[in-house]
Amino acid sequence: MPRVRDVLMGQLGSLRYEPIEKRIRATAGDATVVDTTRARLVWEPKRVVPIYAVPAEDVAGEIVAGGDGAAEPEQPPMLAGRPVYDPSVPFAVHTAPGEPVTVAGAEGFRPADPELAGYVVLDFKGFDAWYEEDERNFSHPRDPFHRIDIVHSSRHVRVEADGETLAESSRPYLLFETALPVRYYLPPEDVRTDRLAVSDTSTACAYKGQASYWALDGRDVAWYYREPLREAGEVSGRIAFFNEHVDITVDGERLERPVTPWSRR
Repeated sequence: MPRVRDVLMGQLGSLRYEPIEKRIRATAGDATVVDTTRARLVWEPKRVVPIYAVPAEDVAGEIVAGGDGAAEPEQPPMLAGRPVYDPSVPFAVHTAPGEPVTVAGAEGFRPADPELAGYVVLDFKGFDAWYEEDERNFSHPRDPFHRIDIVHSSRHVRVEADGETLAESSRPYLLFETALPVRYYLPPEDVRTDRLAVSDTSTACAYKGQASYWALDGRDVAWYYREPLREAGEVSGRIAFFNEHVDITVDGERLERPVTPWSRR
C-alpha cells in the first residue's frame, strides 16, 4: 500500500494543473496587467510550487512571442530524496513543451498541453504585486494542497552547533508543513541570541509571511516572523532553527539532518 506522500511525489515528473475560483490580479506600477476569475495553478515537471496561468484575454497588454529560456541546473535542490525545482530555480527554466513569451516586460510561457490552450503562465517575480481577491500574495501562489499546522507542545528541545548549546526549551510550538521537516519555534528567551548575530537576509513565504534571520559565524541558522500572516500568527516573534544546519535533540533523541532545498543555502 503506497504512502500518500509517495503518490504525490510520484507525479513530480508530470505537468499538473488545478482550476481555482479566486479572483487573481497582478500589477506593474500603477497598472493592473492581470484581472481574472478563471486562473489555473500550474506545476511544470519537477516544480514543487505552482505558478499562475491566466486566459490570454484577461491580460491587459500585448503578449509577444519569443523570449530567453534557461538551462536546467546541473545540481537541483533535493526534497524527499528527489531532485526538485523550488522558487530558487528561475522561471525561465521550463520542463514542459511550449513557447516563451513576454507580457508587459515580464516573462511568460504558453504550455503546449491542450488542457491549457489559450492560457499563458506568468512569472510571479516579473510583477510588482499579486492579489488573491483583495489580499496581497507573497513569494508564489498558494497551493490548495499545501498547509501548515501549529501545535503547542511541552517536548524538550535542545539546539546545538558543534557541541555548543544555542537554545533549550520545553515550550516549543511545532509547525508542521506539507512535505517539509517539523520546525520547532522557540520563545526568544529560551534562545542564546547573545551568541547569534542579526542577519541582513529577508525572505517571503506564501503561507507565513516575511521572515528575518539570525546568523551564527556568518551563516544563517535561524529565522523569525515579526508580523506573520494570520495563518501563522501564533509563531510571531518565536525563533526556529534550520534542522539542516544545526543539531536538534527532541526528548533526548537527536534528529537526523534532513536534505531539503535549504540544505545548500
